[in-house]
Amino acid sequence: MVYKNYIGGRWVESHTGEVFPSINPANGEVLGEVTRSDAQDVDNAVQAAAAAFDSWRKTPAPKRAELLYRLGDLLAQHKEELARFLTREMGKILPEARGDVQEAIDMAAYMAGEGRRLFGYTVPVELPNKFGMCVRDPVGVVAAITPWNFPIAIPSWKIFPAVMAGNTVVFKPASDTPILGVRFVELIEQAGFPPGVVNLVLGPGGVVGDALVEHPLVSAISFTGSTEMGTAVNVKAARHLKRVHLEMGGKNAITVMDDADLDLALDGIIWSAFGTSGQRCTACSRLLVHEAVKKPLLEKLLARTEALRLGDGLLPTTDVGPIINKRQLESIHSHVDVAKKDGAIILTGGYIDTEGDRARGFFYRPTLLDNVTPDMPVAREEIFGPVLSIITIRSLDEAIHVNNATCYGLSSAIYTRDINRAFTAMRDMTTGIVYINAGTIGAEIQLPFGGTRKTGSGHREAGIAGLDVFTEWKSIYVDFSGKLQRAQIDTHE
Repeated sequence: MVYKNYIGGRWVESHTGEVFPSINPANGEVLGEVTRSDAQDVDNAVQAAAAAFDSWRKTPAPKRAELLYRLGDLLAQHKEELARFLTREMGKILPEARGDVQEAIDMAAYMAGEGRRLFGYTVPVELPNKFGMCVRDPVGVVAAITPWNFPIAIPSWKIFPAVMAGNTVVFKPASDTPILGVRFVELIEQAGFPPGVVNLVLGPGGVVGDALVEHPLVSAISFTGSTEMGTAVNVKAARHLKRVHLEMGGKNAITVMDDADLDLALDGIIWSAFGTSGQRCTACSRLLVHEAVKKPLLEKLLARTEALRLGDGLLPTTDVGPIINKRQLESIHSHVDVAKKDGAIILTGGYIDTEGDRARGFFYRPTLLDNVTPDMPVAREEIFGPVLSIITIRSLDEAIHVNNATCYGLSSAIYTRDINRAFTAMRDMTTGIVYINAGTIGAEIQLPFGGTRKTGSGHREAGIAGLDVFTEWKSIYVDFSGKLQRAQIDTHE
């Protein structure tokens, strides 16, 4: 079976006739062959989206919402099936995969609620017998370019607000998780979305992604991925004055102060650093620990880290699943090698795990690096794997300085019982998300998600803010005075 593109309401193979495999990263199993698209397929999809736009934007928002509610119900009905396949194609353990799907279910319900809101606002105006208001207008055709680490959740963050606001979409899933993209769009089709409203193009980012970014009929681009690739998207799109939303890298830190609940902090550190095998933009890759509690915390942390069980994410005995592919596995290991040469001390892990059945997949032992200083590359560059760098701090001021001293600014966290310290951190940690007494996990769908500096382009996903990138503000004035009134013109002599 070949998994196909979905263009204008039809499932079609690429005209190239080429395919590529989707691989289970836990054991090398080929899950299916996927059509390999090129710029011509992208053009077909964009043309279909553009043709559907006028009718879709004129469809009453409550009617658009009905389809999104129906899609949420279908996602819920197929949650276990989707989660199990997600574990096979992406690798994360099954409980996390279920959470990935649940996030899409929640986003469908939340954004469908906007069908009876999509709030604009009215304001007083300065002239008599005149009315002023503003409303949201859809921007047009949206390109949704998504990563492999949250292959159901992140597409929902982009596609659901886009279509709810009246836009049409061309969706390009990651090449490592293309079949999940197909399954997602199959449910969109089953929910009854009209042909052309959501289109799917499968293939490599360097071909399909570039063609989407540069297509003249694409009005907005929503991209989640590496900072390197996001920067390239931004540069290419700028030549066409396109609206661009970027969610990119992170170098997130958990701070543990000397008054922290160490057992609570330990739970947060383990989950934040090694959940999803560290393959989350919100993963904790730096632990800033106060010198007064470093020894007892590291003793507990070392024992917990060494007890983590690697394996196939479908097995209930697995705590940490595989790395997505060989290239990423080797990249993680190269970061650890550089850290060793720079003087970091490996407390545990630091190697590719090929024991037993793990030799058929891509596994990296959860790694703790001590003796790390803030200026080392391992403390500044995104690794995207189960590697935690430990940095000693002596005060809250030092912790905040180190926390902020990277080019990224997505998530940060602090463990403290002191409310003054907590509020200082809330004010001074310059990241898009700040947690108090919890790890650097993501965000709930009703609040904005995104980061500062090189983590993003300033737009946010989720919450009401998630609509902003997909809408234009239109100001409307109604003058019922029956005469010419000139705003800001001084009529006094």
